[in-house]
Amino acid sequence: MGVSFVVYFYLLAAVIIAVDQITKWLIVKNMEPGESIKIIENFFYITSSRNQGAAWGILQGKMWLFYFITVVVIIGLIYFLQKNAKGKPLLGISMAFMLGGAIGNFIDRIARKEVVDFIHTYIFGYDFPIFNIADSSLTIGVVLLLILMLLDERKSKEKSYGNKGTHHS
Repeated sequence: MGVSFVVYFYLLAAVIIAVDQITKWLIVKNMEPGESIKIIENFFYITSSRNQGAAWGILQGKMWLFYFITVVVIIGLIYFLQKNAKGKPLLGISMAFMLGGAIGNFIDRIARKEVVDFIHTYIFGYDFPIFNIADSSLTIGVVLLLILMLLDERKSKEKSYGNKGTHHS
């Protein structure tokens, strides 16, 4: 009997976790907090930053809340992945990206009591909050899930109303 297809989604999550943790380790080992390296002027920098909150620094210092929420999210993602991803590669990939991102930042919160951020961009002149691989992975996973939901909604409408999207009596 072959390996379950779902295992590949867990492997993808593990790769994301590994890349996230290796890049964070490199930042912590080689840069002081606040130190910045210019990659592309006025667009992309590697900036060593620490965050004890969530995205954009909200809920600073509320680690107990993040522990609880993250454990619930991880359990939910694993359950959903096990129950629904078989034969649905886009759903599995989406869940794997979210799982890898959630676990990546959870490791930081447990081991360091803060999350290491380092990807610093300026998008159309806007100084975007500094983030990391785990944050990127979570965002990619959510975007893929939204795309999947839109595609499923479109398929559902086509089944109900035909290819033209209008109801036929």
